[in-house]
Formats: sequence, C-alpha cells, structure tokens
Amino acid sequence: MQFLNFHTHKSANRPDVLDIVNQYPNEFDESVAFYSIGIHPWYIVKERIEADLEIINQKMTAENCLALGECGLDKRTEVPFELQVAVFERQLLLAEKHQKPVVVHCVAAFQEVIALKKRLGITVPMIIHGFSKNEQVAKQLLDNGFYLSFGKHLIRNPHLETIFKSIPNNRFFLETDTVDESIAIVYAIAAKYKNSTVDELQQLLASNYKTVFNK
Repeated sequence: MQFLNFHTHKSANRPDVLDIVNQYPNEFDESVAFYSIGIHPWYIVKERIEADLEIINQKMTAENCLALGECGLDKRTEVPFELQVAVFERQLLLAEKHQKPVVVHCVAAFQEVIALKKRLGITVPMIIHGFSKNEQVAKQLLDNGFYLSFGKHLIRNPHLETIFKSIPNNRFFLETDTVDESIAIVYAIAAKYKNSTVDELQQLLASNYKTVFNK
C-alpha cells in the first residue's frame, strides 16, 4: 500500500491503493476487497432497520471489513433526528462489540456526536469523514478523541489549508469520497499544505492506519 483512501464509494482497483469502500447493508457487494458498512442517516428506512443492523453485525466479523460506517447524524436531511440518533447509537454499540473504528458522517450535529460518544463510553476510534469546518470545531473534536479525514474540501476550498496545517500528524486521514479526482491528487495537496513530501505522507498515514485499524 502506497496510498490509503480512507473513505470512497468506488474502488480505484490499483495495487498501490488501499481503498476502504463504503457499503450499504441492502446493496452489499461481495467482490469489494476492503470495506466499511453502515446505515447512512440519509438512507434510514424504518421497516429495514433491524434487518440492516443484522447484516452489519454479520459482515463486521469478516477480516476485510475494516470499519463501521459511514453512519452518523445530519440535521439537513428530512429523516427525523430522533430516529437518526437511535440508529447511530445502535451502530456505535456494534462497533464497540466488534472493536472496529467508525466512519462518521456529521452535518450540523457535532455537539450531539460528541455527547453520544461520551454517553455510550465508546472506546473504538471515531473518524469524522469529509471534514470542512473551522479550527474551533476541529479542536473540540480532537480534544474529545476524534480523528478527522480530509478529501474533496481540501481540493476545492483553499481556506481549509490553515485548519489542515493545524491538525496533528497522528490524527488525520485522506479520502476521495465521491469525487473523480484520484487519492494521489489529495495526497499531493495535503503534502504541500503540510510542507512535506508525498513519500513522507504515505509513511505517516500508513502509521495512522496501523494505529486505528490494529493492522
């Protein structure tokens, strides 16, 4: 592995890239090499919750299931927030049961995500994917033990440079999510912002991967 793509919806199918591909319980693809699996807050279907949670519970025993998610809270979707909290809570408990990290989707609900982590006593790593907020939010998340993953906003929002520079080297990941740009492009921008080389960044993120994923 030269490049780790922490969160993507499609595999690059390249030998030098370890893609952690997002999977949904009701659309599971057995051919995916490495994946995370979870119920996204946008796609909660009341009638399917129990069945989806059981699929997640089963799939998380697989060696190539690296994480639970993406799952989380989103105040800008029409799914009732109380239902989102209930489903997120059930998934966090599954992550704790299987001792696997969590890929977190969070929109306008950072305080609630932090509070849930504390209330449930979650010990597995929780990583906020697609981070794009300010230094104050970043600091609060870091102070509460979260990791942050950066991707499309790093490519498209130059104002994120200052925030990204302030993130400790042992607390971040890089991703492509749904963008067409390759993970190599994300690494190149990140290396420039960190005043580092791509090689150094590859070693750093390989170390973060070992820490978070127990690899």
